[in-house]
Amino acid sequence: MALFLTFWKNIRPDTSETKVSYVVATPDPRLVKLSIVAQGEDRFSVVGAAYKATLFVLKVELGGLTGVIAPLIGKQPPDTKVWVVASGTPAFVKAEQSLYPGGPVWRIEMTSPAWPNAPKSHR
Repeated sequence: MALFLTFWKNIRPDTSETKVSYVVATPDPRLVKLSIVAQGEDRFSVVGAAYKATLFVLKVELGGLTGVIAPLIGKQPPDTKVWVVASGTPAFVKAEQSLYPGGPVWRIEMTSPAWPNAPKSHR
């Protein structure tokens, strides 16, 4: 994820989809396609000031026979969700992602933003 912070901040939310190639660091490194799509905005506040963050969803496209079989046997990597502040200088706000293959989905966020109490589903 750390590699992508600068990358996330430079994706335009009005682009329908951004696709990039990426070599994943698994026991057997492989080249995959990453599909990044903006999924709207969420509101949050920092010390009482309101902001909007754009939600980006990253899907790993394995391709080939692996791409067909992986979802059937539970090996499709989970989607990564990243929120980037939508105004002023782009900045990372929050992410929900698996940190290693087969691992649980973790939420990583800045300590100061306050999100509304009612969680919003982005599925």
